[in-house]
Amino acid sequence: MSSDTTPDLTPEELEAIERKYDPELAFRPTGKAIGFFISFLLVAMSAYHFYAAGFGLIREVLHRGIHISFVLGLVFLLFSWRKSTSTEFIKSKWYQIGGISILDLICSVLTVASALYLPLLPPEILADRVGNPSDIDILIGSTLLILTLEATRRSVGPTLPIIALIFIAFALFGPYAPGALKHGGTSWLGLINHLYLTNQGIYGVAIGVMAQYVFLFILFGVLATRIGLGQLFIDLAMVIAGRFSGGPAKVAIFSSAFMGTISGSSIANTVTTGALTIPAMKKVGYPAHFAGAVEATSSTGGQITPPILGAAAFIMVEYLEIPLRDILAAALFPALLHYFGIFIMVHLEAKKLGLRGLRAEELPKAALVLKQHWLSLIPLAILVYFILAGRTPDFAAVYGIIACVVVGFLNPVNRLTIPDLWSSLSAGAKNTLAVGAAAATVGVVVGVVTLTGVGFRLGYVVVQTATDIGDVLGNIWPLSYFSIEQWALFVSLVLIALACIIMGAGIPTTATYIILVAVAAPALAQLQVEPIVSHFFVFYYGVLADITPPVALAAYAAAGIAGSNPFKTGNTAFRLGIAKALVPFVFVYSPALLLVTDGFTWSAFFITLIGAMLGIASLGTSFAGYLFAPMSMTQRWCFALISFLFIAPGIITMVIGLVLVTPLIVLQLKQKKAAIQ
Repeated sequence: MSSDTTPDLTPEELEAIERKYDPELAFRPTGKAIGFFISFLLVAMSAYHFYAAGFGLIREVLHRGIHISFVLGLVFLLFSWRKSTSTEFIKSKWYQIGGISILDLICSVLTVASALYLPLLPPEILADRVGNPSDIDILIGSTLLILTLEATRRSVGPTLPIIALIFIAFALFGPYAPGALKHGGTSWLGLINHLYLTNQGIYGVAIGVMAQYVFLFILFGVLATRIGLGQLFIDLAMVIAGRFSGGPAKVAIFSSAFMGTISGSSIANTVTTGALTIPAMKKVGYPAHFAGAVEATSSTGGQITPPILGAAAFIMVEYLEIPLRDILAAALFPALLHYFGIFIMVHLEAKKLGLRGLRAEELPKAALVLKQHWLSLIPLAILVYFILAGRTPDFAAVYGIIACVVVGFLNPVNRLTIPDLWSSLSAGAKNTLAVGAAAATVGVVVGVVTLTGVGFRLGYVVVQTATDIGDVLGNIWPLSYFSIEQWALFVSLVLIALACIIMGAGIPTTATYIILVAVAAPALAQLQVEPIVSHFFVFYYGVLADITPPVALAAYAAAGIAGSNPFKTGNTAFRLGIAKALVPFVFVYSPALLLVTDGFTWSAFFITLIGAMLGIASLGTSFAGYLFAPMSMTQRWCFALISFLFIAPGIITMVIGLVLVTPLIVLQLKQKKAAIQ
């Protein structure tokens, strides 16, 4: 067994790791005076959104404009031209004020002015301008477009702005596009009119959802963690799983699943829970890269775990026009299958290495944990209750936030003070800046899609390509057992999945989802796939990018804590997360797993769920190379191939799989018995 020789990381070192691998948190250090001014603006941003959701009656376009002005204005104050790696403020130079350059201050003011110009126009004047913009409209709209792209580059990275520029070029030079992508094109005036003066561009659905829902849920997560809910989750996970073989790794799974209910950030979850679980995993004997991979893979589940899920869930609410509770219901069992897959592989790895669990003296006492932290569960319970009762997400979030504050002030443990509340409101707003800037840029991409109709064109190209490939495969024995239509669906899913993983490697999950669903939804609709299934398919594969090399940010953050090779950690994390790669195919072919699809039946649901669990367990066994004894390569391949029979929907394929896997299990038991003797 290996030993853990790495000292525990300090909070400052953990913060540095988070800043290194999460560009959304690479804030620049500032002087005290301007730092307080920025903090005041952040608290004002939180207070405004709380008021607007709970008590205000603000016009939609004005609310979105105020949100954009806060987000982009603060991005220029908090993110420097180059990525900030330092946490210490260095004395300002002559062209800086409190560490912020005069140019950045000018950009911040220009962004606020251009974002508020349109919403502050009287509605009757604004209605006349749409389709007939004035010169000043074009100038201000162009300014906001350029500053939006730059703010996104600073806070998220260059990939998303580059994609937006490609789409803008596509809109302007449509007559020169090849094949089915060719269109009539538009002028700069027409482009700015659509992206700036209508609700189909920068002020579109993406930024609207951020302003109305996502901001409040991120703020709720920050407050819930501050009042002790995060610590309760970690302690409960240790009580539940710590004593079993390889206990710390199982604690990582349970704690990440619990944390996922209040935080949709993969990297934040990795650092928060990994600071405890990764050293503990190394201490009991897990290799460093495996320890980091377990935490990273578990933490990515936060984006698919109800009730928070991440911003994409609220975008789905708007796109699909269904209640949030239906989205959460659809997400529940796929999320559980993700954690089940990790648990199987972690358990088998522990058995293979002969690892122990945590000793009784290393575990917290369940009664003491609940006594100290049970009050922190109240806000989450209130949030879930209102969502399940059918109230709007913002209504539920507002009352969840109120509950956090009340519990925080009353709870003798982790008592919330006024300075704590101030810092929580500031931190909550800070955590929304990057995703807000990304949403504004995604609005540009979506605006081009609606202006040119490229989504349907690309969907047609995907389906046509998949059909051509299916035609070739359908003429090859034994692949000819499946029809061309079946091959077309499968190949389309593979192409869309690859596109999601590639796109997700460079841009946030929500942005990946919004951009690619514009292509995937029309393509899969042509293949008779339900809209909610299409949306979830794209969403899941976008999330997978966080643990998919070569850009696996959650895995690299975990490697920083574990002191392991980042690429090796990323490869292991992808192997552990293989269930997440299979589950979307399961619910495409058997939508009953999502609970809320058309024609849902409980019999189909249970057959699909049991088959998926058996398939994931069989595939996990193959990757672990161990069930009751070490496996030969032939045995591993047999388990892997049989897993697809389990995953394929239907009772017949499941029975065939059980018949084929039984001799392998018996052989493993004999090998175990022989090894003991």
